[in-house]
Amino acid sequence: MSLEQFSALLSASTHNFATLPAELLLASEGNLQTFYAPFDHVNTSARVVLCGITPGLQQASRALDEARKQLCNGASIEHAKQTAKETASFAGPMRNNLTSLLDHIGLQTLLGIDSCARLFDTHRHLVHYTSALRYPVFLDGQNYSGSPAMLTRASLRHQVETHLAEEIRTLGPQCLYVPLGPKVTEVFQHLQAKGLLKAEQLLDGLPHPSGANAERISYFLGGKLREKLSSKTNAAVIDAAKARLMTKLTTLRSAVSR
Repeated sequence: MSLEQFSALLSASTHNFATLPAELLLASEGNLQTFYAPFDHVNTSARVVLCGITPGLQQASRALDEARKQLCNGASIEHAKQTAKETASFAGPMRNNLTSLLDHIGLQTLLGIDSCARLFDTHRHLVHYTSALRYPVFLDGQNYSGSPAMLTRASLRHQVETHLAEEIRTLGPQCLYVPLGPKVTEVFQHLQAKGLLKAEQLLDGLPHPSGANAERISYFLGGKLREKLSSKTNAAVIDAAKARLMTKLTTLRSAVSR
């Protein structure tokens, strides 16, 4: 979608974006549909990148509403896209879960801030918000959650190897990447194998911050005992991932303090 089409559509639209209009459809592959929403902005000065799977309907609706508001108030298209992305990225309960997880592993000390909550207000300049799939994807009309695997479907793999790869090249080797959940980690390992980033840039191991992942999040944060976990939660996998992540952060903090 061109900048001109984006501006004309949002400025003229009276759609409430509770659902996404057909005009925003970018690709359709079987029961998968990809829609446009303004998540294009790249913060080229970022020190850390937070990467989810794909924006959901709630995030897409917020981004589109905010972009339209900005355009109607006379903002430039680029400013509208930046503000829309900052407003909508990881919006809702996910943002609180993500902040708790990042603070728990001590990322805030590496960045020199009191809490990773600042990455969503006063210190947004330090972070680039993104997704393995830049634009919202739906499976049978519902938010896509990583299955079928992103690299197994052409329309999804295209987003990974075009948009996400381009962002990594733009941001350069100084950035750290926090993939949210194992499905996003798989994508970054794929791009790492292509030489787009180094292993030490990848801070993988966090459970996905979705509210649907509450038990894994609680266990990771130390809020639920191992013996109280349901059979759906593999404590050993979480423990091993957390240990690797904490070791990597310790090494990074030591390097900064030298």
